[in-house]
Amino acid sequence: MTLETPPPPGPWRRFTAAYAALLSHLVVASVAVLIIPVSLQIFSRHTSLIPSYIWTEEMARFLFIWTISIGAMIGVRESTHFEVDVMPELPPRGEAVARLVGRIGILVLACVFVFAGIKFTEFAWYRISELAELPLWLIHLPWPLMGITWIVFLGEQMWDDVMIILGRKAPPKKLDLSEIDAGKLNI
Repeated sequence: MTLETPPPPGPWRRFTAAYAALLSHLVVASVAVLIIPVSLQIFSRHTSLIPSYIWTEEMARFLFIWTISIGAMIGVRESTHFEVDVMPELPPRGEAVARLVGRIGILVLACVFVFAGIKFTEFAWYRISELAELPLWLIHLPWPLMGITWIVFLGEQMWDDVMIILGRKAPPKKLDLSEIDAGKLNI
């Protein structure tokens, strides 16, 4: 058995990998920043050490929506967001077909997010939030951005599935439980 080294990733794969890395850093940053307004809310509610700020609830909601959206983008990239194993074990081409069918469903949902999200964002384009006076399009923007990102990541995954179905690409290696090291596994 010979081990073939895979060809180096092309520009598109390098772009999507860099974009996924950026999203991973952004989700960490958004959770870190989300801690600030939530902590202010808790401390002001239960102590008299700091005044009660109303804008913190609105800011926490904005950050929470962005955090969830970025997490959903990462989940689609890593095939963990919408993937559920309910099918019996199939041969590699059968698994690729099943994945492709599921990804087409996600693609339809992504298109809904893009087109409805654009209308949703346009609706809020000239409006501001009541308390913090932030532009409301900032809270509406994650929907179309999430749909576009899903389409980008799904395109890459669907291409791989089609190549497996056509026999032009080897299916991904299934990991045995003994091979999984929780600190090093990044699927």
